[in-house]
Amino acid sequence: MERAVFVYTTYPSAVEAEKAGMAIVAQRLAACVNILPGMISHYWWEGKVERGEETVMILKTRASLATRVSDAVKASHPYTTPAILVLPLESVEPTYLRWLLTETTQASTP
Repeated sequence: MERAVFVYTTYPSAVEAEKAGMAIVAQRLAACVNILPGMISHYWWEGKVERGEETVMILKTRASLATRVSDAVKASHPYTTPAILVLPLESVEPTYLRWLLTETTQASTP
């Protein structure tokens, strides 16, 4: 059976994350997205340490769709260099995994 992955990214606002997440779920590239507003980030950018308030988005999808999900995030992302991290999952409850795979079946072939 195919494995599930999380695709982690951040957005400058919950509104932008929700717009992107809804589009990706509507395309069945992800079965679910979780949007977590209120994160504070400290990071290096253009030679200095910056501080930003961001929103985390975690997309739940199948491993074979990770590249397409990453591409969809990049295509509409407002950041020049968005964080897009694909995280393999060690274990997923079988019933949940079946649901995730079922909900992303229609997107499994481009």
